[in-house]
Amino acid sequence: MAGVRVVELAGLAPAPFGCMMLADLGADVVRVDRPGGPAAGRLAPPATGPLQRGRRIVALDLRSPDGVTDLLRLVERADVLVEGYRPGVAERLGVGPDTCRERNPRLVYARMTGWGQDGPRAIRAGHDIDYIALAGALEPLGRAGERPHAPLNLLGDFAGGGMLLAVGVLAALLERERSGVGQVVDAAMVDGSALLTAFLHGMIGAGSWPASRGGNLLDGGAPFYDTYRTADGRFVAVGALEPPFYAALLAGLDLADEGLPAQYDPSGWPRLRRRFTERFAERTRDEWEEVFADLDACVAPVLSPTEAHRHPHNAARGTFVTVGGQLQPAPAPRFGRTPAAVPRPAPDPQRDLLDVADVLAGWPQRR
Repeated sequence: MAGVRVVELAGLAPAPFGCMMLADLGADVVRVDRPGGPAAGRLAPPATGPLQRGRRIVALDLRSPDGVTDLLRLVERADVLVEGYRPGVAERLGVGPDTCRERNPRLVYARMTGWGQDGPRAIRAGHDIDYIALAGALEPLGRAGERPHAPLNLLGDFAGGGMLLAVGVLAALLERERSGVGQVVDAAMVDGSALLTAFLHGMIGAGSWPASRGGNLLDGGAPFYDTYRTADGRFVAVGALEPPFYAALLAGLDLADEGLPAQYDPSGWPRLRRRFTERFAERTRDEWEEVFADLDACVAPVLSPTEAHRHPHNAARGTFVTVGGQLQPAPAPRFGRTPAAVPRPAPDPQRDLLDVADVLAGWPQRR
């Protein structure tokens, strides 16, 4: 994406993640902060954390005519503008899509919201847990007989939000190469979260998701697709769905000759779970990793975020990198001919602030 110019109106979580991905892929992303730096508060991400890497920054007061004028000067030379306001806010500030695209018809105007630009909930507040709830993505998550459990804010904010935004921007830029004009990208976390349940809807339609929460194949109902506590209080993950992998699982657990119930007989699942639980409790997590090292049993250690980088596989692939002295996930996906560079550290809002004129000097007017 080298040469692609992105203006990012500073926000929280999903839009910064999408812009981080664009920056990781080589786009020149200029974040527009409020004067005084990003909004503070308990939910505000670190101003120099991974989500802010690879940027340049300016500060503009968009409630003032001069601030709006300066933003539109950037828009005139940009390829993409990303905003994460509630519907109508950008228009009231005077930087809505119609105004911006009058200045630059080729502009891709990307809008990141929870509920979308229209609909009964469009102007209401919400967070990841609310969006995945309404999308049908939260209800299936959790143990049988227990409450639904949100998996951090990974589904709504990042997979169904920021990543969806990045895909939308890339598609709109590709379409612009054919049409010559930009368009609005409406990236809503409720839409993206619903999209993530496509496979689940397929299973429901095929009759392969018959039970309630925690009683199906992939939600912890099957004992061969679950996590187990080990002797040291840690955990291993088991995903031995196919019969050959399940056979390898039984071999690694030394249970192949025990006469256990058939793998896909739900009536025998309680017994299988008891035996797996007992067996995994006999050794530590790392000991079990050694047992299964040469077996295709779909067994993996459950690593914490602070130890994942040390695993030999992640280390060999460079799945994590050090950026400005801080360990972070590396850019993804991988490219054979144009690999992504190690990201630049996030700019310091106090030290690295630029003037709009500095940015425009490096963004010559395009014909």
